[in-house]
Amino acid sequence: MTTEAPAGGTPLQESHFPATSLQESGFPATPDEPVGSHSRIRVVAGHLALGVVGLLCAFPIYWLYATSLRAPGDVLSLSPFPWPLSLANYATAFRVLDIGGLLFNTTVMAVFVALGQLLTGLLAGYAFAAWEFPGKKLLYLAFVATWLVPFQVTMLPNYVLLSQLGVLNTIAGVVLPSLCTALAVILLRQHVQAFPTELLEAARLDGRGSWSTLWTVVVPNLRPALAALGILLFVNAWNEYFWPALVLQRSNAVLQLGLRSFMGTEGNDWGPMMATAGMACLPVLLLYLVLQRQIVNGFVRSGLK
Repeated sequence: MTTEAPAGGTPLQESHFPATSLQESGFPATPDEPVGSHSRIRVVAGHLALGVVGLLCAFPIYWLYATSLRAPGDVLSLSPFPWPLSLANYATAFRVLDIGGLLFNTTVMAVFVALGQLLTGLLAGYAFAAWEFPGKKLLYLAFVATWLVPFQVTMLPNYVLLSQLGVLNTIAGVVLPSLCTALAVILLRQHVQAFPTELLEAARLDGRGSWSTLWTVVVPNLRPALAALGILLFVNAWNEYFWPALVLQRSNAVLQLGLRSFMGTEGNDWGPMMATAGMACLPVLLLYLVLQRQIVNGFVRSGLK
């Protein structure tokens, strides 16, 4: 079969066209098939995969609260749904522990640790990013290196120092060695380095000092990053167990240590323990639900994945 050629030309043979079909070239087989159908299928499959992963991550939390709501005799049951529902485990937890006092102490400890780490990280990050001084790179590498040192290396010197200061078995003993963290210094230095230098120069030309520039120019523009980092530091301090257990040896001053009251040589009382753990998780979950926008924005701007 031939096709008509243009004027002055030769007939075109069908063999001159490529032998590959439209399907092989990646185009839809028929005009009725939408072009973006494959991309939509991939999007739906990706959302389904993320949903499955989310359910797997949330299942331990669900099991925690499901166990806490079972009747005392059904705590070890493998039924996925706690029925009949019972608040006996929560009643036992409130009877054994001063839940209100422990929540207050834990909140005070976590807030002071987070604020201290946020303040020292802001000051150090601003100095490393905006100032030039001898030994700047070496000192910054020293800060980074402290992040790589295991906690067990500094645990004993810190404990001896707290003993000499007489602050063992106090909330202050838990807070003082934790007032600085390399994580805050690294992240805030990264944010300040990305800050427009023109604004810093304009503030300097207006007669502002470094301290005034930090609080009136830099900090207002770093609110999303500071909020996200502050929440992260608060959650880390809230979940801390080992250091408070070492400093507060003779007391259950924070909620995480209160869990020890339900551990014994003859076995663990799982019902009240799960109820206490559930109450310890609630403030962090509520904090995330309220401030999740700031957390996501801060992580995106800092380059975290």
